[in-house]
Amino acid sequence: MNVICFDLEGPLATQDNAYELMKLFPDGGKVFEIISRYDDLLTLEGKPDYEPGDTLALIAPFLVYHKINEDTISTLARKATLTNGAARLISRLSIQGWKVFCISTSYEQYALHIARRLNIFFQNVACTSFPLDKISQTLCKEDFRYLERLEGDILHTQSIDDDWIKKNLDRFYWEESAETNLGQLLKQVKPVGGQRKVEALKRFAEAQNEPLSSWAVVGDSITDFKMLNAVEEAGGLAIAFNANEYALPHSTIGLASTHLDDLWPVLEVWGRGKKRSAVEKLVKEKTGGSGDRNYFHWLAGIEDITTPLEIHKRIRQIVREEAAKLG
Repeated sequence: MNVICFDLEGPLATQDNAYELMKLFPDGGKVFEIISRYDDLLTLEGKPDYEPGDTLALIAPFLVYHKINEDTISTLARKATLTNGAARLISRLSIQGWKVFCISTSYEQYALHIARRLNIFFQNVACTSFPLDKISQTLCKEDFRYLERLEGDILHTQSIDDDWIKKNLDRFYWEESAETNLGQLLKQVKPVGGQRKVEALKRFAEAQNEPLSSWAVVGDSITDFKMLNAVEEAGGLAIAFNANEYALPHSTIGLASTHLDDLWPVLEVWGRGKKRSAVEKLVKEKTGGSGDRNYFHWLAGIEDITTPLEIHKRIRQIVREEAAKLG
């Protein structure tokens, strides 16, 4: 059996749903960019019990405060732009008998809708449970007193660096919020990122009776690097698609392209016998690309990712636009 698992935002859909939600209120985009950077900093320092992608828990208080609801998330999913070639590739994989899965940090109201648009079965999707409407009913104005101050500080401070972010957001999330009902909210939302993606993949692998060595996985960012690394170390096929510096070093191969279905020849070769050597031969034959498509790199074992990273950054910017700058 051939099995493949995609991250959602990046490989399958171009936008960052959380970013788009935050931009629905004035200056919310700037607030999100600060929180997203904070997520990177916490991940890189190895904060206990924190996973990359927990941004989706960190922004939850702001969504409630600004009266974003579950219908809003679903509406964005209906309007979201799919990555060029994503529907074609998944259709082709399904026709050829592949089982297609998706593990996404995105909120369930977004991830399940995108998966449905791509004809990925809902039982093959792992994503972040987010009963936002129910959560909103448990909070009152008093719970937001510290949030209002932090939002004002973010919007009116002239120069914000990593030290400022760590100091002020550490205080808000781990000290001040603990005094309000927001503390319980932060504990309740468990985004499927980092190690939680690995655990979700292992559950799918066990259910399909397919070891990680037989899987192909596709990711692009900091929320995916542990999943990519787990498959790469197991001898499977970890694919970085228009990836950033967090994902590339943990992948078997990279593809930088405006079209996801450019990945088909590699998957076709992998599906014939799960032979990394055959994939390596093909990828190395496909050196160079053309325009904004078909830039393949064999990444397993390389120490310097400078050249592929430059190409991935350029095409990531084309495909994901504003979301490209996020971790």
